[in-house]
Amino acid sequence: MANILIKADKINKTYKLFAEEINAVKDVDLEIYQGEFIAIMGPSGSGKTTLLDILGCLDSVSAGKLKVLDNDVSVLKESSLVKIRRANVGFVFQEFLLIPTLTALENVELPLLFAKLPQQRKLAVNLLQKVGLGSRINHLPKQLSGGERQRVAIARALVTSPKILFADEPTGNLDTKSGQQVFDIFKELNQKDGLTIVLTTHNFKLGLQAKRIVFLKDGRIVSRVESSLCV
Repeated sequence: MANILIKADKINKTYKLFAEEINAVKDVDLEIYQGEFIAIMGPSGSGKTTLLDILGCLDSVSAGKLKVLDNDVSVLKESSLVKIRRANVGFVFQEFLLIPTLTALENVELPLLFAKLPQQRKLAVNLLQKVGLGSRINHLPKQLSGGERQRVAIARALVTSPKILFADEPTGNLDTKSGQQVFDIFKELNQKDGLTIVLTTHNFKLGLQAKRIVFLKDGRIVSRVESSLCV
């Protein structure tokens, strides 16, 4: 049986806005196994991004217990969460967040600098080739299409060899063709490389291509579906 990488037990996230409390995530139980490809879906405001941020150790829980790679992150300080993120987690966001003055190659290498890891130009080049950008490594972001910029962002997320890749609406700013190309990269990373992937999406057609779908509504998981469309 596959290893459990993440285990959420009745996790909650509450924000205070003046005198009002906003319950963004409510009593979520979730187990994520090694090698899974999960899409978190639901309407706007359902808590998808908040849940993803919590699972990826970008945000903390207000109540409940969360274990990530055998670490009880419910009780860890931010400095410890940073170490877990840098060593184990990759992130892809809707906004590509590339440095405009750096080439595609330099953008991919950047996390190695922040993580104080050896600069591995060959690895960065190989990752850009893997996402179909071998001929664009010296291009600046402004010289790339939206789909190409997102592929650079994926390569950047992979350069530290994460155990889990999180993606928040990674196709939200892309056209249909580019969005499918990006999703195909995720599927290949999962199926061929065994990478565990958890993403959020509004796109039902793309979401159904994940192996498992978790539906959120008002911060709660309302259903879970094993998809038969992941090919």
